[in-house]
Amino acid sequence: MTLLRFSTLIFGLILIIGLSLWLIDSLSRLHWQLSYSPLLGNLLLFLLIILIGGLIVVFVYYLLRLNRGDLPFHPARKQIKIPAGKSEAASLNLKTLRQELCEIQDEITRQAILRKSQEIEANLVQGEIQVVVFGTGSAGKTSLVNAVMGKMVGKVNAPMGTTVVGGIYRLQLRGLERKILIIDTPGIMEVGVVGTEREQLARKLATEADLLLFVVDNDLRYSEYKPLQTLASIGKRLILVFNKTDLYTYEDQKAILKSLRQRVNDLIPANNVVAIAASPQVVELDNGEVFQSEADILPLLRLMAEILRAEGENLVADNILLQSLKLGEEVRKLIDLQRFREAEKIVGRFQWISAGVVAVTPLPMVDLLATAAVNAQMVVEIGRIYGCELNMERGKELALSLTKTITSLGIVKGALQLLTTALQINTSTLIVGRAIQGTTTAYLTRIAGKSFIEYFRNDQDWGDGGMVAMVQHQFQLNHRNEFIQAFIQEAFLQVVKPIMDNQSEVTLEDIHSSPSIKTNRK
Repeated sequence: MTLLRFSTLIFGLILIIGLSLWLIDSLSRLHWQLSYSPLLGNLLLFLLIILIGGLIVVFVYYLLRLNRGDLPFHPARKQIKIPAGKSEAASLNLKTLRQELCEIQDEITRQAILRKSQEIEANLVQGEIQVVVFGTGSAGKTSLVNAVMGKMVGKVNAPMGTTVVGGIYRLQLRGLERKILIIDTPGIMEVGVVGTEREQLARKLATEADLLLFVVDNDLRYSEYKPLQTLASIGKRLILVFNKTDLYTYEDQKAILKSLRQRVNDLIPANNVVAIAASPQVVELDNGEVFQSEADILPLLRLMAEILRAEGENLVADNILLQSLKLGEEVRKLIDLQRFREAEKIVGRFQWISAGVVAVTPLPMVDLLATAAVNAQMVVEIGRIYGCELNMERGKELALSLTKTITSLGIVKGALQLLTTALQINTSTLIVGRAIQGTTTAYLTRIAGKSFIEYFRNDQDWGDGGMVAMVQHQFQLNHRNEFIQAFIQEAFLQVVKPIMDNQSEVTLEDIHSSPSIKTNRK
């Protein structure tokens, strides 16, 4: 028990005892005065017992709650309310995300995503509103931040953090429960490797903003419009700030402001495009004195205050939901890539198993039905990677169905022609025939396996065109020259070379067992 709780307990006990003594004394005096009426005296005594019993019950209840530690001695932090639907959706997304995290094999990646999800979850209750200042390095972003902070909190202190070349400032707006972070990002469109890295950081910060101030110093360039369009398309709340108006005449200011509003009318409301002068230029007067007018940012301050007070919690809720969806999508992409790589390894293994089966047991023609059992096992293993448990019967059914589709489309004939040309080698006809059969079987098994990967990736759905369209698409993807060249090189090692080595061994044994050679030896 803490000192504060113990002190409160002692104080409460003394208070209750004091009140009880005072009450008993007062009621005893009253009872003595009513002694002429036994009925009223007994009733008063009964009430006295009830009151004392009630005080004891309250004290005991208080003491029990105190021991459990659930009595609020300290004022509880006021919970910030955000729209329930968005909050619940974000929480559900984060819960689902953490369940999926166990599938990610890379421990470093898994821990990084877990930390990010915890940060998003913390922002549901106690996070700040992030106002990010974004734009080119010459647009006057830092001057704008200094002017805003100076108007709102007075003298601008050193930033609480940095973003490579910018700063992060914190302020409290009256009437708003959450604190506000003003983040000055690195400039975009800087030349060189360092400039590119800074721009990537700036874009990342912009996508995580609750409210975005996009700063320009003239009419919009195409290189500025594209990121603005991208940020608006993902649901960012934007204010377009036309800075450095002091460099233009009044007529030019009006013309530029009108043009800006027209260019972004499908992205930003017209009243969210404002003109300011964050750091007016120094002017030399006729008498030689130097004069600099105060920053003119009142339109921006009014708009920011209006948006943050009216929409602050909605902006946070929207951003939290967006961040949770984005993180969930990132996790699903990682899992899908991981599964895809594992499935491709299975296809690579089974394509050469199929080739070996056919090469060892040559057939009059390439017939995938002969390797249906091998392909069925491949289907089962691919399905297992994507969380679909199939038995061998179902695997055979799918393998045979796809084999018939491949045959009906004439892909077997096309593959034979393609690989026969590629496998022209100076060996015996027997070796060429067996090599072509084995390599073609491997090639067709690959097409089948790649088709099944897409089938399971799409939740056991062949897509709009069905199985036929999927097989044709995979045949086109695996028909390109660069792939065929690499495939033939691997086929030579996996199929042709083992056949040639085996043929050489057989020929050598025939020579040793020849009767004429035995005679000559004699």
